[in-house]
Amino acid sequence: MKIVGLTGGIGSGKSFVAQLFKQKGIPVYDSDFHAKKLMNSNPKLKNDILELFGSESYNEEGLNSSFLATVVFSDNQKLLELNNLVHPYVRDDFSDWVLCQTGNYVIQEAAILFETGTYKNFDSVILVVAPKSLRIQRVVERDGTTTSQIQDRMNRQWEDERKVDLADYVVQNIEVDDTKAQVDVIHQSLLQEFQ
Repeated sequence: MKIVGLTGGIGSGKSFVAQLFKQKGIPVYDSDFHAKKLMNSNPKLKNDILELFGSESYNEEGLNSSFLATVVFSDNQKLLELNNLVHPYVRDDFSDWVLCQTGNYVIQEAAILFETGTYKNFDSVILVVAPKSLRIQRVVERDGTTTSQIQDRMNRQWEDERKVDLADYVVQNIEVDDTKAQVDVIHQSLLQEFQ
C-alpha cells in the first residue's frame, strides 16, 4: 500500500481536500486530530508535556490547546520541543493505523511535512494552496482569531512558492467545484500510479 502526504499552510483548506478524498473511499489519517488525542490519552506523553510547559498545559477538559498555541507560536524553540515530543508518538500511531487499512493508497494529512523534512518518507505528496488573503479570511471565520495571530502561524510555515517545487501534486483551493475537479484528476492519477 502506498502512502500519500497531504499538506498545506494554515487556511489553505487541506482538511476540505482530505474530506473529498474520504468521499472517494480513501482512508485519511488526520495528524492534528490524532496528535491531540494522544496528548490527552498517553500518560507518558502527557507527563512530558507537563514537565516541559507546566501545569497550565492541561485543564479540566484535558489539553489546554489555546495555552500551548500561545506559547509555541511565539517561540520557535518551544514549537520545536513540542514537535519533537509529539511526532514520534504520531508516527507510531500512524504506522499502526496503516496496517488496518485496505486499498491502493492512504493519505496522511499533516501541516508541516516540508518544514520537518518528513515529506521524503511519502510515495507522493499533495500540496493545497490558496491566496494568503483568502487563507486569513478562512481562519478568522473558522477560529475567530486575529489577523496578527494567523500571521504569526504563517510565519512559522514555509511560503507556498518554496513547497510547490517539492510537491508531486498541487491543488489550487479557491473555488469548490474547481477543487473537486482537481481532486478527481489527482485521485485517478494516483490509482494509475499505485496499481
